[in-house]
Amino acid sequence: MTGLENTSIMALNKNRPVALTIAGSDSGGGAGIQADLRAFDSMGVHGACAITCVTAQNTGAISRLQACAPKMVRAQIEAVFSFSPPAAAKTGLLYSAAIVREVARFFALVRNVPLVVDPVMMATSGRRLMQRGALPALRRELLPLATLVTPNLAEAEVLAGTKIRTPEDLRTAARAIRQTYGCAVLAKGGHLMAGNQAVDFLCASDGEWMFSAPRVEGLTLHGTGCAYSAAITAWLARGRPLAQAVQLGKTYITNLILSRR
Repeated sequence: MTGLENTSIMALNKNRPVALTIAGSDSGGGAGIQADLRAFDSMGVHGACAITCVTAQNTGAISRLQACAPKMVRAQIEAVFSFSPPAAAKTGLLYSAAIVREVARFFALVRNVPLVVDPVMMATSGRRLMQRGALPALRRELLPLATLVTPNLAEAEVLAGTKIRTPEDLRTAARAIRQTYGCAVLAKGGHLMAGNQAVDFLCASDGEWMFSAPRVEGLTLHGTGCAYSAAITAWLARGRPLAQAVQLGKTYITNLILSRR
C-alpha cells in the first residue's frame, strides 16, 4: 500500500463518526472486540478499540485468558482520544478491578462522551469473565459514569439483587438498577423463558420503553450481547437519542440472529 492510498483510507474513515470499544479480543472472532467492530462498521461508524484481555477461545469455550496491564488499557484509550476523539464509547469485558478503575478514572474526565457499559460477567460457556473484586469497582466507580448499562438476565439479577422470572420482574429490576446507579438501564430478556417474544426494557430519566422481537429457538448464540451494545453505541455516536439508538440496536441484533438460522 502506498502512502497516498493509506492517507486516502484515513480521510474516508475520518468522515465517519468514531466509536470506541474497550473490551476483550476473541480469537474465534464471534464476540468481544471483533463483534463490536463489525457492528460499528455496519452502522456506518469508524471503530476504534482498546483491548483489555486476550482470549484463546472459540464458540464452545475459553481455554485461556490473559489480561492486559491496566496502564496499557489506559494508554490505548488516550491514544484514540488524542487522534480521533470518539463520539461515543462502550465497555465490554474488563475482567479486573484495576482495569475497571483505570477506565473509570479516564471517563470521569470526559463526561461529554456517551458511555455504554455492557457488564460482562460470564461467558456463554459458563466461564467467569470478571474477577470477584471487579464487581464492587464496577458498581462504585464505573456505573455512575455510564449513559447506559446493558445487563442480560443473569447480570440484571446480580445488579438488582433479585431473581427475575417474568417480564414484569425484568422491568422492576431495570427500575431498581436505574435508581441505584443513576444511569439508564436496558435490561435484556433474551434468556427469559416466557412467551414467544424476546423482551427488553429501557428505563431512563425521561421514560420507559419496551422493545420486543420474535424469539428464535434452537440457536447457540455467541457474541450477540456485544453486538447489541455496540450497535447502540454506534447510533449514539451518530447523534441519535437514547431510545431511538436502542430501537435501532434491537433491529440490528434481531436481524443478525435471524440470519444465523
